Amino acid sequence: MKNLRDFTHEELLAVIAGLGERPYRAEQIFKWVFFRRAASIDQMTDISKAFRERLKEEYEIGANKVLEVKRSVDGTRKFLSELEDSSRIESVLIAEGDRLTLCVSSQAGCAMGCKFCMTGVTGFTRNLTLSELTGQVFSAFELLEGEERITNIVLMGMGEPLANYDNVLKFIGVLTSNMGFNFSHNKVTLSTAGLVPAIKRFGLEGNVNLAVSLNATTDEVRDKLMPINRKYPLDELMAALRRYPLKSRKYITIEYVLISGVNDTDDDARRLASLLRSVPCKVNLIPFNAFPGSAFKSPAPERVERFHYIIKQSGYTVIVRLSKGAEIQAACGQLRGACEA
Repeated sequence: MKNLRDFTHEELLAVIAGLGERPYRAEQIFKWVFFRRAASIDQMTDISKAFRERLKEEYEIGANKVLEVKRSVDGTRKFLSELEDSSRIESVLIAEGDRLTLCVSSQAGCAMGCKFCMTGVTGFTRNLTLSELTGQVFSAFELLEGEERITNIVLMGMGEPLANYDNVLKFIGVLTSNMGFNFSHNKVTLSTAGLVPAIKRFGLEGNVNLAVSLNATTDEVRDKLMPINRKYPLDELMAALRRYPLKSRKYITIEYVLISGVNDTDDDARRLASLLRSVPCKVNLIPFNAFPGSAFKSPAPERVERFHYIIKQSGYTVIVRLSKGAEIQAACGQLRGACEA
């Protein structure tokens, strides 16, 4: 059976044409699936029963299976989902003030191999489909309590979003469609490790916020931390960011994971400030979250404070992102898609 959550509105138009129905049926189905969150074809009550029965011969509305939910003392919720082929992914709901952000995975595992990230240690399985991407949003809706509502979506979970380009672009379309989830383009962010050709393409097609995981100020260090740098070194990446098309008053977010003794010196801070010159950006400093088996250590608070000071004095907007959900391994770089032993 084909999952209706795997179809964009444009693709549904082709499906409907093949069934000999009028085009408006595609809009009806799309709204039922994504805007009205129908769990079955039978719930589509403004569609004739006869047509619903025809649809049910080939189509269904499938969902990700949530196996486990963990809640942190700070309100962060991490949920583990199992997909049809038994692959497992993790997603996170992060509460911060009046914001509730859903962190979505784009792949089962990750092929980037970043040394500071637990997901990279587990290796890569496959890209997620549109239904598996949107399924994380539907699962998150089920976890909401009281008057909670999701305000922001970030593609910062397991995997490299730009390595699953076509499905991620479809997902963004569903997220921001007024017939779909109806999120503002300004409330959706994609984070990349630095796939330069895809960044250039995404600048023309993406229409949401871009974040780049930088994490080093020299090729020597970045090569060790992030193998993707050997293919797209810093000079190519920074050139792509300088040329990236941005609307007025928009910025690229630069993510920099601070690792003790690796990339957190005063010289690193000064090089970072120089590297970002002419890039319209703001900087998120993320103290490394240690995980079992990692050779890296978290930086001392005073080192984080000093790094922050140097970047700020250089004229950049810079924020230290405090860890959320660390004790349930829901913090940055800690998703791994497996049940606890």
